[in-house]
Amino acid sequence: MEKLNKRSFATTAEVVCFVLFSLFFVATFDVFAAGPTAVDLSSAGNFVILTKSGISTTGTTSITGDIGVSPVAATYITGFGLTMDSSNTYSTSNRVSGKVYAANYTAPTPTTMTTAVSDMQTAYTDAAGRTLPTATELGSGNIGGMTLAPGLYKWSTGVTIPTDVTLSGSQNDVWIFQIAQNLVVSSSTSVILSGGAQAGNIFWQVAGQTTLGTNSVFNGNILDQTAIVLNTGATLNGRALAQTAVTLDSNTVTKPVVSSSTSQTQTTTAGPGVGQTTTTTQSTVQQLGPITISRPLNEMTKYELTNTLLRLMLTLIIQGKLTHI
Repeated sequence: MEKLNKRSFATTAEVVCFVLFSLFFVATFDVFAAGPTAVDLSSAGNFVILTKSGISTTGTTSITGDIGVSPVAATYITGFGLTMDSSNTYSTSNRVSGKVYAANYTAPTPTTMTTAVSDMQTAYTDAAGRTLPTATELGSGNIGGMTLAPGLYKWSTGVTIPTDVTLSGSQNDVWIFQIAQNLVVSSSTSVILSGGAQAGNIFWQVAGQTTLGTNSVFNGNILDQTAIVLNTGATLNGRALAQTAVTLDSNTVTKPVVSSSTSQTQTTTAGPGVGQTTTTTQSTVQQLGPITISRPLNEMTKYELTNTLLRLMLTLIIQGKLTHI
């Protein structure tokens, strides 16, 4: 019995030491985020809507953020009543709180747009190539009514959302959805964010067409290899990045803002079509979300197990339930 107690103590000490070691090394890279690492949109992230073959709208659409097309010309942006700026590097529209760019505008806009589209395609490839999914074929493609923890989700089919789905996690957590066919969101259906989850940290990689139903509410960045269609009254809190076209009808589309407790490097637009890199520090205090375990402990990597234990310890410390080890 004495040997058993000594061995139990040693095992406990090993676990504690391993967790404390991770506090200084693992946490530096992950900032206590759950799920995969975010997809790097690079300069494509400067746009709320970006396509290769056109953007069209009918009705009273309202867009917050820049939009653009390339390699097609501005004639493939329809329904916006564009007004060219005196610099000829961008245009404006009363439907867009931002700037409108096209490949045929004055330099340096063509180069800027070529780079953005290339970055969009690279981001799509990155998202599609992620491995070790949290779940595969979840709900046989029907995720309506589910609450999903941060992670990588993969389907070899299409995905439908006939009823509300909730993404529950903290502000630094990441979701990636790999969808081999179409994504269809039913009318008056919402993708709900819970626990501090942010639209900017959600990535929907779709090989087929994405369709947002009438009066639906959708959160996240859509990386679509084909078309993105927003039916009447649909709201998108995120980005529509399509390798063909985006079709709108009296929609509200808003570029997401990701808040974090860490410094972030992002590409911004300084003046017409000119990109520069800036570093911004957010003063938001990191909040730990609910502790979620996506698969059995014996299937988790040492890194995943450490991250889970560390989040649990910090949560208990914050709540005053763990005062010493």
